[in-house]
Amino acid sequence: MTVQDFNHCVDSYSDGVYRFIVKNIGHEADAQDIVQTAFEKLWVNRDKVETEKAKSYLFTVAYHQMIDHIRKDKKKSTTDNFEEVKGHIQTSSNSELKQILLRAINELNPTQKSLVLLKDYEGYSYQEIGEIMHLSESQVKVYLHRARLILKGKLIHLEKMSA
Repeated sequence: MTVQDFNHCVDSYSDGVYRFIVKNIGHEADAQDIVQTAFEKLWVNRDKVETEKAKSYLFTVAYHQMIDHIRKDKKKSTTDNFEEVKGHIQTSSNSELKQILLRAINELNPTQKSLVLLKDYEGYSYQEIGEIMHLSESQVKVYLHRARLILKGKLIHLEKMSA
């Protein structure tokens, strides 16, 4: 990977990696640190990483850094509110529905939350998600389906509670 390829990766992927991490952990400063570490590791390993695989590499490193951060930070749970990232989510005409959705996503376990965010918010393919999370494509589909069923149940329950 050349310096130009690396710079292209920074320009192309930094926002996506940041959004993914901040939506998962809900802390902007920690997310920035994780993204910076991911790009630092890409730079250190630039001779080993193929340019075509840089995106997957970055998301994989950032995902593992995020998991390490969550494990080290025991006083905070992985279901923190998304209050800090509201500005990053597109505004909706129905803010009450948006609040219900955010609460439901926050109640998912870390794997389910990551799958939903990668697929439904960031638009990654099953194969890309599998590479990032070290799962087979079939596992991604099954886990994502289960997460969506749980999310659907939580949305129905939370909507009834807020009504």
